[in-house]
Amino acid sequence: MSTLPPDDEKLISSRFAVRRLARGQLLDDIDDLAEEVPVALEYNGISHAVMMATPADLEDFALGFSLSEGILNDAAECYGIDIKQACEGVTVKLEVSARAFAQLKERRRSLSGRTGCGLCGVDSLDQVYRTLPVLAPDRALSAHGIRVALEALGGAQPLARLTGATHAAAWCAPDGELQAVFEDVGRHNALDKLIGMMARRRVDPSAGFALITSRASVEMVQKAAMARVSALVAISAPTATAVRLAEECGLTLVAFARGGNFVCYTNSTGALFG
Repeated sequence: MSTLPPDDEKLISSRFAVRRLARGQLLDDIDDLAEEVPVALEYNGISHAVMMATPADLEDFALGFSLSEGILNDAAECYGIDIKQACEGVTVKLEVSARAFAQLKERRRSLSGRTGCGLCGVDSLDQVYRTLPVLAPDRALSAHGIRVALEALGGAQPLARLTGATHAAAWCAPDGELQAVFEDVGRHNALDKLIGMMARRRVDPSAGFALITSRASVEMVQKAAMARVSALVAISAPTATAVRLAEECGLTLVAFARGGNFVCYTNSTGALFG
């Protein structure tokens, strides 16, 4: 599990005095709020992106973001990660291979002086839908595993229970046992943290499934596929384009997973419903 020691809890949440109206009564109370800070990602000294994120598990976040966005082809291309506190946030400095850095610089040159479409590192519409790897067949997903993971997930989100403001991304064994859970105010960030951990620990992405507490959007499907995760389970809805992308790359996509219910949108098999 991804957790912070008690001394670091203050880094990810803060307490505020509030006045609460509940059941017609006005009360003075204390509320815990999740922290959201700017995290700047630098590659070989060059700033590339600033993301608003929960300031925890930032090494995993930086590595996962680099892999899921195609900046790195492999975790071995990252030679080191250094985290520096800044006056307004955090700077994460990555030392990457010459190949990765040259590719990043070329991307930056293509962005210079242009109006982007709003996606990180994308300067034209034809770059929105990147080429995704063809995934290994899923061999880990079952109805039983999904149910077990869903039952356990609520108890593995301490920041969400405290603040109600964060998403989670979990890596689950075939039987549904939670292997790791990452929380963040951003659903993409939580998944990137999970991807970074998997790359760092060399977790086989076809030997389990990812569970996310959000909708299955295009970006979430693309990030999962770039990490070669074979099965993605979402608590909320998918989008039509996300389902089409999942079909194209062979990702098993399950959504509306709540309690014992779910909908399988791609790669439906008898084993999944057994």
